[in-house]
Amino acid sequence: MKTLNRAQPFVTFAGLVSIALMLGACASTKPTCDSPQSRDLDKAIGAVQSSLSNGCHAHFDRYYDDLLTIAEGDPKPENKRAFSEFLVWSSDRGLLSKRQAQDHYNRYFNVKFMSLRGDYNNCSHTCPNRNKVLLDMERELTDKERGLLRVSLDNQGYYRADELFQEVELVLEATCTACAARRQE
Repeated sequence: MKTLNRAQPFVTFAGLVSIALMLGACASTKPTCDSPQSRDLDKAIGAVQSSLSNGCHAHFDRYYDDLLTIAEGDPKPENKRAFSEFLVWSSDRGLLSKRQAQDHYNRYFNVKFMSLRGDYNNCSHTCPNRNKVLLDMERELTDKERGLLRVSLDNQGYYRADELFQEVELVLEATCTACAARRQE
């Protein structure tokens, strides 16, 4: 007759619990969400796309900044296309809306100012907020310098954006002066 070892059921139970814990640890391992290591923009974009697809979508803005920094290391006109394709991919995957993707692209690579897309043509809204509007535009011009000049070597585009900024500054000044004069009538 076989004698039962009293410790055997406990050992079996403990073994099953430890296997379950190890499997649970594997399933709950969070992605590392590291910055791309390659200095080649296309490879870096591939690495970022992989990270974003594997749960790192909360780091989108940091990844976008990382990609801009990498592109600054090898500036060329084709970088605009690479960023456009990356943003379309991001929109297609639901990481950004189409509007957000367009805004990201235009903020860095287009001469028009996203800061001015609202209704900035009336005395009651523009003039009381003129300093904020101009500050937002200055910040955006800095981003355009990065995207147009330092990433894609589009000197003409950047200088056109700079001219537009100066023109808007003059128009806002004239508009607000006219609005103030009209209020005093």
